[in-house]
Amino acid sequence: MKEKIYHLGVKALIRNSAGEILLLKVNQATFKDPTPKDYWDIPGGRVLNGHTIEETLRREIEEEISITMLESLNLLNTVISNIEMPLDDEHKAGLVLSIYDCVIPDQGEIKLSPEHTEYSWFSPEEAAPLLACKYPKSFTDNIKNLQKKSL
Repeated sequence: MKEKIYHLGVKALIRNSAGEILLLKVNQATFKDPTPKDYWDIPGGRVLNGHTIEETLRREIEEEISITMLESLNLLNTVISNIEMPLDDEHKAGLVLSIYDCVIPDQGEIKLSPEHTEYSWFSPEEAAPLLACKYPKSFTDNIKNLQKKSL
């Protein structure tokens, strides 16, 4: 029996001064193996060979939302995604996602890459069900409760 292959991804849970979470709507047209419907996600991507987690997270935030200033970068959680990524026509890789709590300047202007079609700020209670497509229930339950506890 073959072992399952996993790729490491890093994600940024970005909150504004009002405690809202930044979500990006994924552009399915940019994927080799799109999911059946559009879904919301948080910024981030897979770690490339030779890159550190911090380099990857900073690069992905800059590529996806054009923000270069990060005021903090703290590990929040690590989960196995509900979504698998295609490796080729026959094989897929699971995703292990390390999620970091990040702060960006309130005055930062968000400009989306072609990977996403829109962005919006949501309360933790609104964001939790929108993230359920990609993230396990244990993580979305923690997101929902962010207003009730601090990180």
